[in-house]
Amino acid sequence: MLTLHVAEQSPEASVLVDGAAVAAVGPYEELATAHPDARVRRWPGILTPGLLNPYGPELLEAMYHPDPREAEGFGTEPIGGERAKRIFRADPARVGASARRGIQRLLAHGTVAVGGELRSRAVADAVRRVGLAVGRRPDPLVGPPALSPTPLIMLPGLVLGGPARFAVFDVADRAELVRRGAGTCVATVIGGRLVYRSR
Repeated sequence: MLTLHVAEQSPEASVLVDGAAVAAVGPYEELATAHPDARVRRWPGILTPGLLNPYGPELLEAMYHPDPREAEGFGTEPIGGERAKRIFRADPARVGASARRGIQRLLAHGTVAVGGELRSRAVADAVRRVGLAVGRRPDPLVGPPALSPTPLIMLPGLVLGGPARFAVFDVADRAELVRRGAGTCVATVIGGRLVYRSR
């Protein structure tokens, strides 16, 4: 089934998805006219190729992402440093579960690819299952590990026949995205699947 994604502030960069691949990229009116049977998903903001977060190992292997049911003991924010190491040593099975929750946080920030070498098999498996791409990260890294790192790293533009992997941010343009950060994400698509939506 064809799905046409269009964002209010970037209708010229609409994306037609066929399964897991990009079937077309272009102005919404042209794509809608050419494919009248396509399901339409309308989003606020701008549609982008999505972000690469260069801190894959730091965020998914070195930080513990608490389960909401653990809030009383661990809080709700990611835990790093020696405390995270102690948590993982006490129960190695927590590594994979934490990574899966961390991936959900990344998806909520428009991340469609991570950088860095993942050494944990459980983490690498979790990344592969959701479909996150793994890429090279810039050298040197500029800021501290973060879900919305500085600077934001946008992936290259979508191409016909390429993977349907992109993110939508509720901002007027890329300058506002840079200013406000990746927490403005409203939708993330990987492999043609809507893997995150905020509303």
